[in-house]
Amino acid sequence: MAASVAAAAGRLRRAIRRSPQWRGPSRRALSSEAPPTQAAAVRDAFLSFFRDRHGHRLVPSSSVRPRGDPSLLFVNAGMNQFKPIFLGTVDPRSEMAGFQRVANSQKCVRAGGRHSDLEDVGRDLSHHTFFEMLGNWAFRGVYFKEEACSMAWELLTQVYGIPEDRLWVSYFGGDPKAGLGPDLESRDIWLNLGVPASRMLSFGPQENFWEMGDTGPCGPCTEIHYDLAGGVGAPQLVELWNLVFMQHNREADGSLQPLPQRHVDTGMGLERLLAVLQGRRSTYDTDLFSPLLNAIHQGCGAPPYSGRVGAADEGHTDTAYRVVADHIRTLSVCIADGVSPGMSGAPLVLRQILRRAVRFSTELLRAPPGFLGSLVPVVVETLGGAYPELQRNSAQIASLVSEGEAAFLASLQRGRRIIERTLRRLGPSDVFPAEVAWSLSLSGNLGLPLDLVELMLEEKGVQLDSAGLERLAQEEAQHRARQAEPVQEQGLQLDIHALGELQRQGVPPTDDSPKYNYSLRPSGGYEFSTCEAQVLQLYTEDGTAVASVGEGQRCGLLLDKTNFYAEQGGQASDRGYLVRVGLQDVLFPVAQAQVCGGFILHEVVAPECLKVGDQIQLHVDEAWRLSCMEKHTAVHLLNWALRQALGPGTEQRGSHLNPEWLRFDVATQAPLTPEQLRAVEGTVQKAVGQDEAVYMEEVALARTAHVPGLRSLDEVYPDPVRVVSVGVPVAQALNPASQAALQTSVELCCGTHLLRTGAIGDLVIIGERQLTKGTTRLLAVTGEQAQQAREVGQSLAQEVEAAAARLSQGSRDVVEAQRLSKDMGRLTDAVDTAVMPQWQRRELQATLKALQRRANTAIRKLEMGQAAQKTQELLQQHSEGPLIVDTVYAESLSVLVKVVRQLCKQAPSTSVLLLSPQPLGQVLCACQVAQSAMPAFTAEAWALAVCSHMGGRAWGSRVVAQGTGSTADLEAALSTARAYALNKL
Repeated sequence: MAASVAAAAGRLRRAIRRSPQWRGPSRRALSSEAPPTQAAAVRDAFLSFFRDRHGHRLVPSSSVRPRGDPSLLFVNAGMNQFKPIFLGTVDPRSEMAGFQRVANSQKCVRAGGRHSDLEDVGRDLSHHTFFEMLGNWAFRGVYFKEEACSMAWELLTQVYGIPEDRLWVSYFGGDPKAGLGPDLESRDIWLNLGVPASRMLSFGPQENFWEMGDTGPCGPCTEIHYDLAGGVGAPQLVELWNLVFMQHNREADGSLQPLPQRHVDTGMGLERLLAVLQGRRSTYDTDLFSPLLNAIHQGCGAPPYSGRVGAADEGHTDTAYRVVADHIRTLSVCIADGVSPGMSGAPLVLRQILRRAVRFSTELLRAPPGFLGSLVPVVVETLGGAYPELQRNSAQIASLVSEGEAAFLASLQRGRRIIERTLRRLGPSDVFPAEVAWSLSLSGNLGLPLDLVELMLEEKGVQLDSAGLERLAQEEAQHRARQAEPVQEQGLQLDIHALGELQRQGVPPTDDSPKYNYSLRPSGGYEFSTCEAQVLQLYTEDGTAVASVGEGQRCGLLLDKTNFYAEQGGQASDRGYLVRVGLQDVLFPVAQAQVCGGFILHEVVAPECLKVGDQIQLHVDEAWRLSCMEKHTAVHLLNWALRQALGPGTEQRGSHLNPEWLRFDVATQAPLTPEQLRAVEGTVQKAVGQDEAVYMEEVALARTAHVPGLRSLDEVYPDPVRVVSVGVPVAQALNPASQAALQTSVELCCGTHLLRTGAIGDLVIIGERQLTKGTTRLLAVTGEQAQQAREVGQSLAQEVEAAAARLSQGSRDVVEAQRLSKDMGRLTDAVDTAVMPQWQRRELQATLKALQRRANTAIRKLEMGQAAQKTQELLQQHSEGPLIVDTVYAESLSVLVKVVRQLCKQAPSTSVLLLSPQPLGQVLCACQVAQSAMPAFTAEAWALAVCSHMGGRAWGSRVVAQGTGSTADLEAALSTARAYALNKL
């Protein structure tokens, strides 16, 4: 065992000796020769040290995609996968329940959400969106502060060979507000290890007290820092390793209680450690990044990377090197773990990262098309040995990156031209218009991340109108909130007079057939055609027809034809933009399209003059449209699946869908059971998994009149009518003799649909409620959101199982039983509000209700037993008399009240007041007054007098009362209680 550690340390030191001595940012061209795998040696030495010398179990890195934790977009710390242990919710029957000493190297991503480094990447020499966290853990007190500090010091100084005089430590200096003293235990441990007091720092809770969240396990931490200055001048400290000692629990009321079982959680960034060991001031100068930077140089022809930052980085070339190198690592790791660029949550953040990488590589490094995909093998070469999923999925990673790069290049070029044109129109002190930035962004039309737009402007010394951007973001959030309501918001409309005038002029209805002009690429993506049209009429917001509109004016736009889907049939309207033919660099955002008597009215905000007769080109928001197509095809499959589960007579009562969710109203005799909901989902999943073709065709309405199983709503359909059939050609589906419409989904529908069902990915019904008697409303999500909902449901189901197993084991004391009861309540709240399968929610709610009853019964039994024991002890201490005032330890106010009641039951003529000291100076109070002492003497007044003395409060009745306070002088409080009682008796 010791030999293997020594061997790993030897390999590491040999690798480090091959590195040049400490130097600043490199300004040399990188060698084309592959450097030694020093990063692998450092990682291997860490894992070998804890496994072989200190008996730790090596656990593989979890996926960067959190499983069943909706609070995180990505795994951002090594401890994420061990949360069930820290929270006490781990299933006692699971493998994790047996973990005691554990070590690993965890893949982490910090982008999006509360802990995001995305916008800082490239600006300095240290920030990353993807990094590796080396960590060791000790669960349930198997070791604590002394062992953790000793192991860390041994590894850094003996295995890695870092000079002791370059290492500093910090420890928790206390928090008087929380009643926490300094962590002198950690300080003394470091002193005993040989760290001089001159290299020790104490800090408050912001720096050296770690908390998992608003509630839950927490504790002081001690950090090991490295001095870059090496004793020359003032210290320049960088944090290397953080050792967290979880010994408290933050309660819902903000108070801190001691944990029944303590844990150690440590984390050290591999990239920063490697920079120290290789004598680099930048993590980008280590061998984790040098192969990538070399490949970027060779593939782009840009000047070699030289490590410059800020004003020294002319042309932002080195910034671009760092951004591209960081982002391709993040993209590769995330895609390998099943997170692909998409439209919401973590996939949306990854899409943003991909587009940032495209912009920096093409515009600043002059990379050729397809360049980013060529970097994937370099990432696989440097990280694939530690994370084999990169090797298994390398081809898919490169394909997705290249496809995303190609899709974004045209938008990037157009966005750059729009920015340049807008800048030419601005005055020297003008800010960049928020409306233009919004139209360029992921929330607008071209899909440029807003932070990227802001960065492009910053490079040109122009400030963005951030206040206007915030206003637009709030309007977008309000718009999405209104979409969730049954009543749809009303856009611009043509009234009866405007329609009559159009008909009088002989204007034909809008040709919207181009909305169906889309196809599947060989890669599986969709290609949507643009549409050229002519402006026939313009309308102001009040419906007045005008010949032209000016800059900033909101108007209605009537065209001879359109590829926009106007809201109808329950499907949300398309959005997108239009440009004037011949003037491609001015975007006219289209917010929505409405059907008005056969005419399609487009709601537009004009950034420049637009007039009747102009030739324009229409572009739909492709991601928005595709999400609507997924939902609409899913609605059809859901309708068919409900008929399969509930019977052929089941009728649709309505539906609505947008890119985020779908809503379906169905006629039911009774609420759907969990089994029926699960069966419906299973039927849809089967059709999705088979990736069936979706056929669409216009036919004479008469042909659809007598087809068994054909689904239609009670509304007027056009003639000819569009038929949508899943898995069966329309002609076959409409043949009465085939009975095909009874075996699959066949509906009359004017909506836009997928061409194959597989793109739906998955469907989960996440909500269900009765609208009226006989009508049930279902809410569902698809794709990535559906997958996340299943993971959340599975995670909660495991937590409920674990809670049930803990309940069956029984509780040792009241505190443990109460903690378990609180966990049941927390789980109930989580299950009630989580986005998860509705069938599973109903099952877990029933289970939790029964478990909560059992937990409450167990608490009552334990409290009664504890109260009986303490009652006997107090009766033995106090001879019979009119008064008992004393202290007794009780684990809760409920137990204390039970002790008081039992005392008074056994000594009816005695009035009793008990105080119970708690951690952090809190005191519980309970009292009961003998019937013979009333009305002059009441329990409520007695408790109030004592608790007021302790700076607290009291409540209750004339007979029994309780309260709380805080005091360090219990004797004074007891004297107050006795004096008050004797005065009244």
